[in-house]
Amino acid sequence: MTIEIKYAKDAGNIEKERLVLKATSDDEIGNYVLFDTTYLEDGRVSNEMRHSLWFPDREVKENDLIVVYTKAGKDSKLENKNGTSSHFFYMGLGNSIWNKNGDCAVIMKISSWDNKLIISESK
Repeated sequence: MTIEIKYAKDAGNIEKERLVLKATSDDEIGNYVLFDTTYLEDGRVSNEMRHSLWFPDREVKENDLIVVYTKAGKDSKLENKNGTSSHFFYMGLGNSIWNKNGDCAVIMKISSWDNKLIISESK
């Protein structure tokens, strides 16, 4: 996996709260899902995924930053003076999610997935 979680910044302040990630090599950020969960009493990560962000397709380069704001906003990209880029994404939530001890950010790389829609209407 080439995307690593660096830190949460301004946790608890919905206007500024963000999670900062970094690309350790060139990759496609659209192959990743970010979500928050908690730790269990024994220190293991809970399997209860609460909020998620499946990143849109976008190439990221080694040392690029990926900044995920909890609030609503418009995704964007900024070229940095050192030749890297900062990619900004927004989860569109109205409340902070990195605001309690025990909150846990998890990023998963999706190697494949299947999209099937089954609708069952009962009358």
